Amino acid sequence: MTTAIDTNIFAALWDEDNTLNLTAQASLDAALGRGSLVISGSVFAELLACPGRNEEFLDSFLKETGIAVDWELEEPIWRAACRAFQSYAARRKRQRDVGPRRILTDFLIGAFASVRGYRLLTLDDHLYRAAFPGLRLVVP
Repeated sequence: MTTAIDTNIFAALWDEDNTLNLTAQASLDAALGRGSLVISGSVFAELLACPGRNEEFLDSFLKETGIAVDWELEEPIWRAACRAFQSYAARRKRQRDVGPRRILTDFLIGAFASVRGYRLLTLDDHLYRAAFPGLRLVVP
């Protein structure tokens, strides 16, 4: 079984707080033990925006860890992301939510895993449970 990885797992892995990075590492190791690991191009883009990261670092890290990058986001993924983002915006307006707003990339990550039939390793199960009810989540 393939596991897609959310950006926040890498943020935790590279965090200086040992609690977070040890949890992220253990989660990645467990997911790898169950099958292959993949990130979408959206996750790659978010990782590249992290301070101190560049393409050479990411390419090397991904190669060394055996994490594949799937650069293709076909129409069904875009449509699923758009529907989930639309529902999120409606829920937010209905509930008069003043918390931080989600960005489209979050929904592309969820749609990527959902449409492909992958599990999603994430620290943000609340968002993905609401946006993609059928998505299989792996939460550390």
